[in-house]
Amino acid sequence: MTDQEKTGGTDFIRARVRRDIDEGRLPHGVVTRFPPEPNGYLHIGHAKSICLNFGVAAEQGGATYLRFDDTNPLKEDDRYVEAIKQDVRWLGFDWGDRLTHASDYFPQLYAFAQDLIRAGKAYVCSLDQEQMRAYRGTLTEPGRNSPDRNRPVAENLDLFARMRAGEFADGAYVLRARIDMASPNINLRDPVLYRIRKVAHQRTGDEWPIYPTYDYTHCICDALEGITHSLCTLEFEDHRPLYDWVLDNINVNFHPPQIEFSRLGLEYTVMSKRLLHRLVDDGHVAGWDDPRMPTIAGLRRRGYTPEAIREFCARIGVTKQDNRIEMDLLEFCIRADLESRAPRGMAVLDPLKVTITNYPAHGGETLSAAWHPKVADLGGRELPFSASLYIERDDFTESPPKGYKRLSPGETVRLRYAYIIRCDAVQKDAQGNVVALECSYLPDSRSGEDTSGVKPKGVIHWVDAGSGVPVTIRNFERLFLVPDPDGDNFTRQINTASVAEHRGIVEPAVLASGEARFQFERVGYFVKDSVLAETFNRTVSLRDTYTPGA
Repeated sequence: MTDQEKTGGTDFIRARVRRDIDEGRLPHGVVTRFPPEPNGYLHIGHAKSICLNFGVAAEQGGATYLRFDDTNPLKEDDRYVEAIKQDVRWLGFDWGDRLTHASDYFPQLYAFAQDLIRAGKAYVCSLDQEQMRAYRGTLTEPGRNSPDRNRPVAENLDLFARMRAGEFADGAYVLRARIDMASPNINLRDPVLYRIRKVAHQRTGDEWPIYPTYDYTHCICDALEGITHSLCTLEFEDHRPLYDWVLDNINVNFHPPQIEFSRLGLEYTVMSKRLLHRLVDDGHVAGWDDPRMPTIAGLRRRGYTPEAIREFCARIGVTKQDNRIEMDLLEFCIRADLESRAPRGMAVLDPLKVTITNYPAHGGETLSAAWHPKVADLGGRELPFSASLYIERDDFTESPPKGYKRLSPGETVRLRYAYIIRCDAVQKDAQGNVVALECSYLPDSRSGEDTSGVKPKGVIHWVDAGSGVPVTIRNFERLFLVPDPDGDNFTRQINTASVAEHRGIVEPAVLASGEARFQFERVGYFVKDSVLAETFNRTVSLRDTYTPGA
C-alpha cells in the first residue's frame, strides 16, 4: 500500500464521507459499490473507480459490493464476469460475501414498477424508438406527450403483465416513467424503465422476456444494498435527478446520494468499451489482453503491477473536471515500482556475433553477478563466459561519432561483469553488412579483479553464445499516433508499428529463475508472457520523461 493509499488523500469525496461520519449520518458504516456491466474487460479507467470505491470504504472500516449490472443480455457474457472478478482481485481488493448481480433483484424491480403504474407514475408506451426520439424534443424545445401517456392504470397493469409473460414481440411496448416531457433535463422526459428483449440471460435463462434499464435499476440496487455513497463518473451527473426521482417515488426506506467524479482519460489510447470492442473484433489487436490495450488484463500481461496501478490512481487524484492524463505518469509509476524489485539480467535483442580470438577456443568459465546492485535479498546468478559471445548490434559502429562510448574498430569496452575487450577486425557479407567481430580480451581485466590499468570507453551488455537461450522479445510503442484519438476516425490513427518482434538471446539464468519480471540491463523492463512460451514483453523502457510535481 502506498503512502497516498494509507492516508486516503483529501479529495472532495473523502471529505464528504468524513463529514457524514462526523455528523452521525452513517450508523451502519460506509458502504460503497463497484457496479461494472459484464460486456467487456475492465480498463485503467475502471481501475480508478475500483480504487476509489474500495479505498474509501476500507479507510473507514466499511464494506464494498461488487455488483454486476447484468440488465442487457444482448451484450453480456459470463467470461466477462470472470475476467472482471480476476481483475478486481489482482488489483488487491476483496468484496468478501458481497458479490451481487442486478438480476438478483429482478423480482423486486418488477414489483416496484407495478407500484409506479398503480400510482400513475409509469405507463406502457407503444411508440417505437424512432418515434420516441421524435417526441422527445431537443435541448431547446420541449418534448411531446406520447399518445399512450394517459392510458388507464388498469390497462397499463394488464399490458405490463403481458409484457412480462412474453406475449409481445421485441419493441412492441416499453414501460416509461411519467415525469415531465417539458423538463429541461432530457433524462426526465418520460424515460424508459423496461423494454422487451426475448434473449436468454446468462443467469436467469428465459425467465424474463423484459429487462429493466440501467437508470431504473442501479439506484434501486443501491438502496436495497444500503449503499451510503453512490460514486459514479461525471457523465451520470445529468442522470442524478432521475436517480433521485425513482427512489423518491417507490416504497424504499433508504436513499443514497449520487456523487460524481471525473473519469480517467489516458493519452494515446481509448477508453470507450465500444471502441475497445472494435479494436478486438476488427483484429487491430490480438484480444482484450493484448499488451497494447489499456485493459487491466492487457496491462497485467505487459508486466504492470497492481501496486503501480494503485499508485497511479492515487497520484491522479479525484476531481470534478475531466482531463487526459499523460502516459508518462503511468510509466513513471511502473518504473518506480520495478526499480527496487525487478532482478537485473542481460538480453541481446539484435545479436552481433563476437569471437574473442585470444581466449581458449574450447575453454570457458563461470562469472558471478548480483541480481540487483542494491537489493541483496534478490541474491545472485552465474554467468557463463566463453570465446563466443553476442553483443547488441547497435553497440558497435565502424564510424563512431565524437564521444561514442561503445565498441568500434581499435577501441575497447568492458563487457558487463566480465572483461575488457578490443575490436581487432570486422567481418562483412557480400553486401557490406557487418556480420561478426573479432576481438581480443585483457585477461587481467576481470570485473572486480581488474589490474590491467586500461580505462575502456564504456560498458556494454552481452550473452554467451553457447549457453544463451533464444527467445522472442516484443517491444511495444503507443497504440495510437496521436494523444487524443478521434472516436469517429480512431482506426485511421492506429500506430501500425506499435509492436515489433525480435529474435533475441537471454542469459540462461533468466529463464532458469522463477521470476517473471526483469530489467534487461540498458534495454528496459520486461516480463515473461503469460500465453506465449519463451516470449518476453517489454513493460516500459528505462528512459523516464516524467517529472513528479511538474
